[in-house]
Amino acid sequence: MGKKQAGTGPLSRRPDNSAFKQQRLPAWSPSLTAQTVLPTFYILSLVCLLLGIWLLITVENTYELKVDYTNAGTCERCFNLRKRAIDSRTACTCTVSFHVPKTFPGDVFFYYGLRNFHQNLRRYMDSRDDAQMVGRKNNLKAPSSYCAPFDYDANRIPIAPCGAVANSMFNDSLTVMYNPTDVSEIQVKLYRKGIAWYTDKNVKFRNPPTNNTFTLQQAFEGTTRPLYWQRPVYELDDTDSNNNGFINDDLIGWMREAAFPNFKKLYGVLNRAQGPFTEGLPAGNYTLSINYNFPVEPFRGRKELVISMVTWFGGQNYFLPIAYLVTSGLILLTAVVLTTVYVKVGKKGKNMEE
Repeated sequence: MGKKQAGTGPLSRRPDNSAFKQQRLPAWSPSLTAQTVLPTFYILSLVCLLLGIWLLITVENTYELKVDYTNAGTCERCFNLRKRAIDSRTACTCTVSFHVPKTFPGDVFFYYGLRNFHQNLRRYMDSRDDAQMVGRKNNLKAPSSYCAPFDYDANRIPIAPCGAVANSMFNDSLTVMYNPTDVSEIQVKLYRKGIAWYTDKNVKFRNPPTNNTFTLQQAFEGTTRPLYWQRPVYELDDTDSNNNGFINDDLIGWMREAAFPNFKKLYGVLNRAQGPFTEGLPAGNYTLSINYNFPVEPFRGRKELVISMVTWFGGQNYFLPIAYLVTSGLILLTAVVLTTVYVKVGKKGKNMEE
């Protein structure tokens, strides 16, 4: 026999008469009084103040030096040369001298910085082919339409990597020389690998399949380099064959777009294995040599070398300390106002005029 059909009267959908379903469980409701609220405001203000001071001291002990080389030193000629697109592949080198006022202890990171370059524009960020960047052979010869007009060159040869992001890749080469007073200049050697995110290097960016008889150059056969590149993608690094193609660290770092128009991207890490750099970057005079390729005049930008040490808090960034200090001040101001109102009005409004 089947189940007995449930009743259909007005009480058929009534919840069970239990403490949970009838909402009779005991509950705690805080009593917000001046004696409990005001101390909380003052304690929060003190906590934010202490955190702000602690972070501010940490940031002050994080050294950072910026060297703007856009048209400084002997780079004025290169800056004017790069104004004309017809001279984009004409080699130009220059030097800029700078001084490091104090020693950078420990690990030292070298960045290239750009100003007024908007990598966060939607159409710019969409101008890429992620399927191509993971090494799919079909996409090498047939780039996505999102890459237009940087998908094919004038002869209808597919571009690899395609798109505006890859086409505008930063391609200056930077060499730093240390100039001590007692000996000849010493090159500041950098680790140029291992500067990309692990997931980018091993998941998001892959080269087309190769083997002992099928080289990376053959894998890219039938494609051409982006319009403003100096060399094809399979020859980006002439010192390490394993750092070529779509898994080149510099290319991967550039393809991760910045959120703000003024940004910096990691260029290398100080090699502390030998010489006067075992304890860090010593104070003194330095010379920056640049293979000047990247034009900035069209977007009225600036280029710079950024030297920075990194602590547990990261690089030199004043945003969070200032945010904590401002928050502490606002909470304290609120607490003082509430205290004044409480003193004037009194408990339960006993001093309030009728």
